[in-house]
Amino acid sequence: MKNLMKRFLLACLLTIGLLGAQWPGAAYAQTTTANVLVLYDAPPNDQYTKLGFAYSIMLRNLLGHFNTNVTLAPVSSYTAGNVENYQATFYLGSYFDNAIPPAFLADVTTTSKTVVWFKYNLWQVAWDASYGFTARYGFTFAGLRGLSTAPTSSNPTPDFFDTVTYKNQNMVKYYAFDASTGVVSADPDIGVTTVSDVTKASALVTIKDSKTGEQAPYVMRAGNFWYFADMPLSYIGPRDRYLVLCDLLHDILGTNQPVLHRALVRLEDVNAFTTTSSMKSLTDYLYSKRIPFSIATIPLYQDPLGAYNGGVALTVHLAQATGLKQSLNYALARGGKVLMHGYTHQYNSTPNTENAVSGNDYEFWLKTQNRAVDEDSVQWASGRLSAGLQEFKSNGYTPFAWEAPHYQSSPLAMKAVPPLFKTTYQRAVYYTSDTPDLNSTAPNHDFSVGQFFPYIIKSDYYGQRIIPENLGNIEYNICSIDPFSCLSYTWSDLYTNAQYALVVRDGFASFFFHPFWLEPDLGTPGLQDFKSLVEGITGLGFSWVAADTVQ
Repeated sequence: MKNLMKRFLLACLLTIGLLGAQWPGAAYAQTTTANVLVLYDAPPNDQYTKLGFAYSIMLRNLLGHFNTNVTLAPVSSYTAGNVENYQATFYLGSYFDNAIPPAFLADVTTTSKTVVWFKYNLWQVAWDASYGFTARYGFTFAGLRGLSTAPTSSNPTPDFFDTVTYKNQNMVKYYAFDASTGVVSADPDIGVTTVSDVTKASALVTIKDSKTGEQAPYVMRAGNFWYFADMPLSYIGPRDRYLVLCDLLHDILGTNQPVLHRALVRLEDVNAFTTTSSMKSLTDYLYSKRIPFSIATIPLYQDPLGAYNGGVALTVHLAQATGLKQSLNYALARGGKVLMHGYTHQYNSTPNTENAVSGNDYEFWLKTQNRAVDEDSVQWASGRLSAGLQEFKSNGYTPFAWEAPHYQSSPLAMKAVPPLFKTTYQRAVYYTSDTPDLNSTAPNHDFSVGQFFPYIIKSDYYGQRIIPENLGNIEYNICSIDPFSCLSYTWSDLYTNAQYALVVRDGFASFFFHPFWLEPDLGTPGLQDFKSLVEGITGLGFSWVAADTVQ
């Protein structure tokens, strides 16, 4: 077992600390590939040189949901007139007062193409009268607002604009303060704007200071120009304003997407020692509801240190796993579909991070040292994926998708996936280099970012097609039995996440569940909570679909 809730939360956070007139060709992105430019800050020789690139990768991934061809480039490389080569240009202002080329500032105020600006540096065009920004777009830029005061041990949570309201949901921005170190983990800054001409501009979404009640525009639109007051790609979560961006991309790109809410369920870490009784109980329930489901299966079980076998190393191939095959066959006859969840879901005999047992540890990333494994290469990863596929094939199974153990692989390992699997079913961690050094503190060091998706990504940064998992998983605090499982995440927490998922017009409610929570010796209400969650999601109006056929 493992504390997956902790990893779920970490995967949602960066590893650093409404409608209206469409842009020309309203349904254009649905029928023709839209060329999109993403510009990002990359100040040289700085600790945040690559942070803007990390954000651009995240935005590029979201744009992979649409019919787009995306170009990523530092804003410093911009040349005059380049916006005219793209249907939409996004600028990610992540670095305070980063120098913006005058050519870009001039083009912003003259082009008829869509321009989307995030957070910082709008003052460079809005406060320079020569550009005529306010006259063109009908709103003013007042300045930045952040924490009302520096946090202290006696006042750890000063007020700031922390709550975005969208489609009747209040989305509270992530904030944490460590009084012992003085470190604030948050993105409190916003750019404050005001409509000056209601015939030209409107605030589509608002943000407020929950302590004072003061409000400001969060998303401002003026014809072809959009402004997001902060960076919605920072500190993301399932109830976060990140979902506003995910949804509004439909309007920005003019997709005319109708409302379509679907649900997915996946049984997780199914392996040679998953009991047939737990699998049968879950299968029978889902079959009774006519709900299709997926089974994330580990084809080769390894316990090289004998952690669960009296100190004696144990390997169980799929051919030897009689109970597992019985469970799979039973499920396949009742709406289940198999996907491959790692080859061994662990890394040789190295505890990584727990005890080197399949299902517990990372396989394609050395989590204990936050780096790629020594053997890391496309060829090495491809060999493991191919070996896993052979385990399935020789036993009569064909996995429809891949899921990385704990959602984390190296960049090279992820590049090995698309040639072997047309689809993945997961979240993912992305990097600013193919050979990232995440432990460096030198200027220009690499970043990694974890990202979940509310909808299908046709092609992500590494070329993977991704079926989303966006709600998380039920967890119980069983510290007395397993010191690695000490957090709780209830079915009602996931149900709340599903309510937020409804704000995305084609958003999914997708979760996973570990069959071992049904084991009597754990003493959890696993089956009842599973049923409550399924019934709750159904009651919200989501339609259950099969992951292997979903488009």
